[in-house]
Amino acid sequence: MKKLLTLFFCLCALGAHAQDPNFYIFLCFGQSNMEGAARPEAQDLKSPGPRFLWMPAVDYPATDKLPARKMGEWTEAIPPLCRPNTGLTPADWFGRTLVASLPENIKIGVIHVAIGGIDIKGFLPDSISAYIKKAPGWMKGMLEAYNNNPYERLVTLAKKAQKDGVIKGILMHQGETNTGDPKWAGMVKQVYDNLCSDLKLKPEDVNLYAGNIVQAGGKGVCIGCKKQIDELPLTLHTSQVISSDDCTNGPDRLHFDAAGYRELGCRYGEAVARFLGYEPKRPHIDMPKRIEVPADAVTAETAIPGNEFPKVDKEHRAYFRIQAPQARKVVVDICSKKYDMQPDGKGGFMAVTDPLPVGFHYYFMNIDGVNFIDPASETFFGCNRESGGIEIPEGPEGDYYRPQQGIAHGQVRSIYYHSPNSKFGEWRHALVYTPAEYELAKNAKKRYPVLYLQHGMGEGETSWAIQGKMQHIMDNAIASGEAVPMLVVMESGDIKQPFGGGNNQAGRSEYGATFYPVLLNDLIPYIDANFRTKSDRENRAMAGLSWGGHQTFDVVLQNLDKFAWLGTFSGAIFGLDVKTAYNGVFANADEFNKKIHYMYMNWGSDDFIKSGDIVKQLRELGIKVDSSESAGTGHEFLTWRRGLHEFIPHLFKK
Repeated sequence: MKKLLTLFFCLCALGAHAQDPNFYIFLCFGQSNMEGAARPEAQDLKSPGPRFLWMPAVDYPATDKLPARKMGEWTEAIPPLCRPNTGLTPADWFGRTLVASLPENIKIGVIHVAIGGIDIKGFLPDSISAYIKKAPGWMKGMLEAYNNNPYERLVTLAKKAQKDGVIKGILMHQGETNTGDPKWAGMVKQVYDNLCSDLKLKPEDVNLYAGNIVQAGGKGVCIGCKKQIDELPLTLHTSQVISSDDCTNGPDRLHFDAAGYRELGCRYGEAVARFLGYEPKRPHIDMPKRIEVPADAVTAETAIPGNEFPKVDKEHRAYFRIQAPQARKVVVDICSKKYDMQPDGKGGFMAVTDPLPVGFHYYFMNIDGVNFIDPASETFFGCNRESGGIEIPEGPEGDYYRPQQGIAHGQVRSIYYHSPNSKFGEWRHALVYTPAEYELAKNAKKRYPVLYLQHGMGEGETSWAIQGKMQHIMDNAIASGEAVPMLVVMESGDIKQPFGGGNNQAGRSEYGATFYPVLLNDLIPYIDANFRTKSDRENRAMAGLSWGGHQTFDVVLQNLDKFAWLGTFSGAIFGLDVKTAYNGVFANADEFNKKIHYMYMNWGSDDFIKSGDIVKQLRELGIKVDSSESAGTGHEFLTWRRGLHEFIPHLFKK
């Protein structure tokens, strides 16, 4: 019998759930800053290991990264600790700080119940029913997650947790909703007393740690609450206030940002460690990499006025900055390279590039996989859409495309014209440059030659005027006498949309070919009818960059009765057999040279489209073609600005 009793008690002992005195449990409650309003970053999502556990107060569904987690079951403390879709909280780095500060045989557990915007009455059993009836609609779902009684949920789980470990403290972050309420401290004491009574806690062993509010340098939305929190120990002597001095915040000045939650959480942990008799040790926190902006860096001319960034330094490095407090990863994509932007811990991100080539460059930012335009940048149509852009300035050698004082300036006019031949709508848009003298009364009857100037694939009718600075190039060249006064017409050319495939060898184009009948039958007649032009072929030129150069070859070489001047800049001309192309237009060099008074082709030394071979083949046939290679530039607007500048002095002169 004695042996049977011994066996029975052994079996009971094995079945019993033994409380671990080295498992320290902390209750966390409050409103939105305890709930967590900042998106966890990569370092927050790394598991702190089995020494920091968390008992969820609600069920968590499975995600692509984590399995489902059940209410009331201990699991490793990985955010969000409050409810699914909440954020980083002070409890996250509170637990990590205790793990770093306390002996390795001690585990830390947290139970977390918080509701954004909740009044302290929401944690008083006698007040919760009345409070729920008056709660705003946006809060009702959060209350329902705790079965409309957050205090009861906290106590129920705490009693379950006491079977596993020992409650060592209570963390609170609440007060913003009760700013200025003289009864707040007394109600906090009532919540604390209720917890101690219901959980049979000794107040002298279990402090209440109350975190202070967002200060935002004295401009916090609830800054008036700071004093009442600081004075809480006058009402509740077992409370300790956790300072929020210099804890960084989000742009709403109501919630901390991720860095602020980390700092405040560490301070909670340090206070508890000291109370427990241990020297606090902070866990490793990845600090943002500080990007130093040199004093010589200046705001880019392409920035929207009022913005400090983007900036460019004397080494041609570009500096970008953006506020994106909810972002996990931000990238800036420029000049075929992507740069990870570094968080500054205050909701901002910064990046610095390698030295960039001088000239204009499109760029995009990317937040969590989605491209967008830098809100600090002027927009430029390119890459088949509106884009950000930055100008990396040249020295004085770039003055030819900058506006100059002391000279007359022309105009760039916006026109709409009717086009029955258009595939993309009968009303079309174009820009027309008129030289300064066009407006003078003495020239009221004077007529002018016309250059039809096309942009490249994925750009628009505004590209030459804005990115290419065409107006300034024309004004300066005309003022200096390098170029004769002329009109310049710029149209979309039906190549704004992405390349659609098909046959696009020279003379057999599909992409952008819908523009050809529009140009010949609608646009040219409109310009000649509405502007004072010289409307014969001798006074009409066409040129284009990239695919606009392709279009120029297609149009001019098949319509020599309408054009006598031809230019391409990085012309996208493929599959060209110079002996047979365009019905053998180059076969009779003498005849061609009589009809085309000047032919010019340029490209960049680093360009992926070069015309050197075509130029060589044409010259071998006896075709007169001028050419140049832009030193140090690629397939970009600086190449094309240089090309236009070199091309126009030769136009309409014999």
